[in-house]
Amino acid sequence: MSGPVERQQTAAELKEQIEMERLGMPLLVYRDGEDAQRIVTIGGERGELWIGRSPSADVSLTGDGEVSKLHAQIEHVGTDCTLVDDGLSRNGSFVNEERVSGRRMLRDGDVIRVGRTRLRFRAPEAGSDSTVVSSDLAAAAGVSPAQRRVLVALCRPFKEGPAFASPATNAEIAGELHLSIDAVKTHLRALFEKFDLADAPQSRKRVELVQRAMQTGLITERDL
Repeated sequence: MSGPVERQQTAAELKEQIEMERLGMPLLVYRDGEDAQRIVTIGGERGELWIGRSPSADVSLTGDGEVSKLHAQIEHVGTDCTLVDDGLSRNGSFVNEERVSGRRMLRDGDVIRVGRTRLRFRAPEAGSDSTVVSSDLAAAAGVSPAQRRVLVALCRPFKEGPAFASPATNAEIAGELHLSIDAVKTHLRALFEKFDLADAPQSRKRVELVQRAMQTGLITERDL
């Protein structure tokens, strides 16, 4: 089972997530029944978070009929977060489409699925934002004019607007800049290397590159 399709973020939603990640707390990013982005932090005094269809759940998915009232729990101890489903749910809980039996420690970027709802787990390190941003700023300073043009074209679909966006395809970038697709691929590979994304999951590379370009200010809405 492949699960529901994960919608891409708009520029405004991406910025909201970046701001929340700067708090240095683990969080969940998901879409509610109205398809609006929601971000919930994990931790605080309680150290736990409940996911379920009940209105009293911390992540309340009242519009998803495949989710149990109290479906699963996330425990936060120290720097670790663990998804717990001890048989409470009717339809099970999944991490990266693998069913969880009991407990599963979460890693940054994991996708949790309960019912029809996907929740992306993010675990930015507290106090690490300045280091990450400094590293990305150094990478941004080394971007050539040709690479920046490719980056602008990649980010263009994220211009402020009501429609959900995804990064431009290689063909779209090539068409806009009158380049060959091979040339676009070469520039993108160099950009992935500069921003330390060469080993990132293939499905996330382009979105992460857009995020870092906007986070550093290398690309702004005026450019789009």
